[in-house]
Amino acid sequence: MEMPAGGPAISDRAIRFEGNWREYLPIAVTNALLIICTLGVYRFWATARQRRYLWSRTRLIDDTFEWSGTGKEMFFGFLIVIAVLAPFFLFVQFLFPALVARGKMQAAGGLFFLFEIAIVYLVGLARFRALRYRLSRSWWHGIRGGSDDPGWNYGGNYLGRIALSAMTLFIAYPWAATRLWNARWNAMSFGPLQFRANLTADGLKRRWALLYFVLFAVILLAAGVITLAAAFAMAEPDASPSAGIAAILVATLVLIYLAIPLATLHFFAGLYRKAAAATSLGDLEFGFDASTWQWLKLFLGNVALAVVTLGFGLTYWGYRNWAFVVRHMQVYGSIDLGSLTQSTTFAPREAEGFADAFDVGAI
Repeated sequence: MEMPAGGPAISDRAIRFEGNWREYLPIAVTNALLIICTLGVYRFWATARQRRYLWSRTRLIDDTFEWSGTGKEMFFGFLIVIAVLAPFFLFVQFLFPALVARGKMQAAGGLFFLFEIAIVYLVGLARFRALRYRLSRSWWHGIRGGSDDPGWNYGGNYLGRIALSAMTLFIAYPWAATRLWNARWNAMSFGPLQFRANLTADGLKRRWALLYFVLFAVILLAAGVITLAAAFAMAEPDASPSAGIAAILVATLVLIYLAIPLATLHFFAGLYRKAAAATSLGDLEFGFDASTWQWLKLFLGNVALAVVTLGFGLTYWGYRNWAFVVRHMQVYGSIDLGSLTQSTTFAPREAEGFADAFDVGAI
């Protein structure tokens, strides 16, 4: 099926979200009540129910998506993760303090370093497997996605690139993030079609440099305030700090909590726009046009919704985030529906328990 080469009108978009908040309200209410009544256990079934709705209201060309994952899968995936992570938490709670108490600081430090390496590796593995699982449970025209790659190598790749970023004070992070995006998506497919990603850090370095500029500016400002306060205290030992210095100090703290997150958001807004444009599936190409301001409005809207509704609005965050992404997504190119065949990739039985444990998304 052919799609227009240029941006379609909203009513003619190749991909669009057809849900509305009133229709989703009964799902949000019952999910919230059941999660509370089961002390959180129902959240796996709540997630499956939410995704079935969101997928069913997302239309690509002439058909909607279907989510086939179950709460049972995600619950057992969570239990597997608990079994895997139990030794790590036991180490932190018991072995590490025991080694420190006995004066074996080198052994404790070495084991803690290995613990951190293992956690970073598992975070990378979680991100890969979450994407693999979600594609394997996403159906369109009776076709699903997935990957035969178990993700072990990606976990090592993730560990190496994050370690390199840390050693360079995260100056190399844009390069690492783009390479990891490519490695993750190049291992995925949908039906017989292979995803292709060729994302580069070009155009992202300035956005990342802006974050460092803001950080150093805040540090210099804080240092200036401290110096000014010290000079004032030496000049007038009996006097209290002036209101002006106090105001500058408060402004510095506000700047720390506003400017740095905004600069980070600015970077990731550009990253996702470039990532979508650099990713393809067969003859299909993608676009994403959400600006930094639009991301900020989404975030502030989520926070305001949660505050005004005394926490109930949290159940709408998944709905709002999904609708936001779909409404800013474009799909261009052509696809021959007659040539689509079922994916032969492995469909994992376990769900995204690692992703839940480390609070990382598939994308």
